[in-house]
Formats: sequence, structure tokens, C-alpha cells
Amino acid sequence: MTELSASTDLSASTGRSVLHGETVIAVVRAPQIPDAAALCAALAEGGINLTEFTYTTPNVTDHLLRASKAGWRVGVGTVLTAEQARLGAEAGASFLVTPGCRPEVAEAAAAAGVPVVLGALTPTEVAHAVDLGAAAVKIFPARAFGPGYFKDLRGPYPGVPLVASGGVNAGNAAEFLAQGALAVCAGTDVVPPDVVAAGDWAEITRRARAFTAACTGAAGS
Repeated sequence: MTELSASTDLSASTGRSVLHGETVIAVVRAPQIPDAAALCAALAEGGINLTEFTYTTPNVTDHLLRASKAGWRVGVGTVLTAEQARLGAEAGASFLVTPGCRPEVAEAAAAAGVPVVLGALTPTEVAHAVDLGAAAVKIFPARAFGPGYFKDLRGPYPGVPLVASGGVNAGNAAEFLAQGALAVCAGTDVVPPDVVAAGDWAEITRRARAFTAACTGAAGS
């Protein structure tokens, strides 16, 4: 009953709505971010229009505020508590992301009217995430089972929007998408902490462009 419910309660269109139709999310984990709005602009120039800041970065809500006020579509990740969910929503996050199933975060997200992407790995956890109201389910760490795992999950969960996170790079992103991931998360392949901290926006744009090209099979063309 759980699997049937999960596969019918969500749809790919729900996930696309949350992700604004984008297939790549840049996940920023940096000790410091000199200009969050400029970082988002650099990523967008390279073709990545969704940015996820994380609670592993000090003063992340300040960065969310700056980027969201500049008009960029941003979310906040590594959300572990209801308080973090509330603060992220108040700072302008358009979506929340957790590393695993967090009922209190899901509840706080619903109260704030902000969609949540809950983390999961096993089929049971995917069902639990859907039951908690996830708008999409982040499979983390995706590299644990590889792109083929997404095709396997499509069997019992054909309608659940899945996002691949953890170990995704320019070399395998296209395969994750081909095997059923609605979107992939780009981490250090695109936003290395030292490059972000240095404010090297030209390098960020170059990396973003290479990653998005790889996703469409256009790398090196």
C-alpha cells in the first residue's frame, strides 16, 4: 500500500514545478561566500539557474537573503531542524532540502508554505519521504548505487520525482538523468569551496558551463 500511495501521490510535474523545470542544482558548501548574488549570477551565466546554499556555511541565512532579494532562485540544504526550516523560509529560500527523512522539517516546511526535498536512499525511505509530503526525493548519496539505481526505483515508484545528489559529476550526470533522475546536484565539480571563497566568478561560470554541456551530451563540442 505504501508503494502504491507513493507512486500516485507525486508526479514528475510536481518535481518540475519545485525545480522550475531545471535539471541541475548547484549545491554550495563553502567556508565563506563573498557575494551570494554574484555567485548565483556566475552560475546562471554558465546555465545553472538553481542554487542551494547549506547550513554548513556560516551565516547562510544572510547569503539567502542577499541572493533572493537580487531575484535569484535559491534554496537551503542540510536542513535538520524545524527552526532551520523556518529561518530558511524567512530568508527567502524557495525550497528546503534535507540529507535524510526529517519529519519536523517536513512539518515546518508545510507550515511555511515552502516545498521540501527530503533525502532518502532505500525504497522504504523513499516511501517515507513521500508520506511526509516531499515535493521531490533526493537520493543521497547517489554514488552508493550509481545511475542504474534510479531505473530500479522507477519500477515501484514511477511517479516520484527523484534528484541525484552525492558523487554526481560531469562524467556521470547525463547517465543519472537518462536513468530516471529528474535533476542532479552539482557540488565541488562546479563550486569548489576554495574557488567560491576566492570569488573567482569567471571560473565558476566556466565550470557550470562545462557541467551543463556534459548533461546534454554536448561536452567538448
